[in-house]
Amino acid sequence: MAKQRRPAPRSTKARAHPPSARTAREAEAAEPPPPPPPAPAPPRRSTYFEAVAVYERGLEALQRHAYQQAASLLESVLRQYPEEKELHERVRLYLNVCQRQGAQRETAPQSIDERLYAATLAINGGQYDQAIAHLRLVRDEDPDNDHAIYMLAVAHAQRDEHAEAVAHLERAIVLNPENRALARNDPDLEPLRDDEAFRAAVDAPPGFRSDRRRSAKTRSAR
Repeated sequence: MAKQRRPAPRSTKARAHPPSARTAREAEAAEPPPPPPPAPAPPRRSTYFEAVAVYERGLEALQRHAYQQAASLLESVLRQYPEEKELHERVRLYLNVCQRQGAQRETAPQSIDERLYAATLAINGGQYDQAIAHLRLVRDEDPDNDHAIYMLAVAHAQRDEHAEAVAHLERAIVLNPENRALARNDPDLEPLRDDEAFRAAVDAPPGFRSDRRRSAKTRSAR
């Protein structure tokens, strides 16, 4: 009797199957595509740097509490550089600060201290006429206020009015000899450095009043 052959046992080893199209798509979806290269920044306009320079000058004036000067510079950014929109929001913010601070100081100063403070702000803001007006009121009320008279010397020096500046400086030194040492190194009196009368005033010993300026003026008038 012939033997019956048993069927060969099936292999238990899993056969590798190629990935299906769906599996490939899922793998691709799991990996995000690389980001696109950044777009090149647009070139700055030449007016941008000009506008920023004016804007920064306005901020410097604001920091000195020269609110009128700051407002004028900031308004010029809006007026002269209308295309620089990115600056305008910041400009308007600081313009509001100038307007609020300026409104608080609209009341005319009444006391000596208030006038001295107002004169200091005016000098820092380059408003020498206004500073002189405040200081003259202080001098009229207190003729021996050496601080006010010294500041008058500074204001006149900044306007290149040497004779008036030296006359006030000499008076301030007579009232308070410490003003002599202060004047020697004061950068606000730099316009007077080459003036012979100024050098005589700051170099003279205490109690000595120079007449060189008046002598020179008399000779020139002859």
